[in-house]
Amino acid sequence: MRLTDTHCHLDMQRYDADRKPVLKRASEAGVGRILIPALDLDSARRSLALTEEHPIVYAAVGVHPTEIPNLTRSDMVVLQRLATAEKVVAIGEIGLDYYWVTEKARRLEQQAALRRQLELAEECERPAMLHLRETDDRDQGACSDDMLRILQDWVGGLHSRGSSLSGRAGVLHSFAGTLETARLAIDLGFYIGITGPITYPNAEKRRELVGQLPLERLLLETDSPFLTPQPHRGQRNEPAFVAHIADRIARIQSRTPIEVAEATAGNAARLFTWEDPV
Repeated sequence: MRLTDTHCHLDMQRYDADRKPVLKRASEAGVGRILIPALDLDSARRSLALTEEHPIVYAAVGVHPTEIPNLTRSDMVVLQRLATAEKVVAIGEIGLDYYWVTEKARRLEQQAALRRQLELAEECERPAMLHLRETDDRDQGACSDDMLRILQDWVGGLHSRGSSLSGRAGVLHSFAGTLETARLAIDLGFYIGITGPITYPNAEKRRELVGQLPLERLLLETDSPFLTPQPHRGQRNEPAFVAHIADRIARIQSRTPIEVAEATAGNAARLFTWEDPV
């Protein structure tokens, strides 16, 4: 079985003591590709260093929405340079996060930064890896609405300019939104990232969602070291555990784990245009 973990923060300090054993366990579990998204410029540099040391590791570069207040014009210049590295296959983790931000001015700041980084994605012909987190208050749904509005404008421009990103615009990472939002994103050319919470006992709504989405638009993500799936919940997450996500999707969609692993590995290869693992 070949697996792909398309979202893993393997550069974080929590792996410093045993990163090589973690990668060894991933390979033994059948993981043939691991994609590390950046949260800021420092993590982008760490991720790029890991791509040079480990053949199965690739990187995405970008600035996470919660880090946007620290983003400067000179940082964007550096980000543009980093994005051209050979094993950088996406711009991310970028997006909107309204859970921690309630002030309108800061939300507008996130939106402006997202647009700038989407422009970079088109310029570098790298798909976007998108973070989307709603608030829990009466403003529920505002983040998805703002994200879709920005993405519709961006994808419309991609089509009109004949961009190679048409049809493979990016991925909505660790998706926890509505079926309507997922379908609109798929129509725009996005994939949907599925993470460990799909295995949790109280995640029936997530499982119902996945049951209604096409397998050819799903990606497997651990989001390690976070969101550890059952039966390892409570431990640090790692790429080898991506198999549990594939197993649960297989049960939901009445498929075999091998079918899910093969399909999602192929999806990742089409989106990120790396060689499909054999």
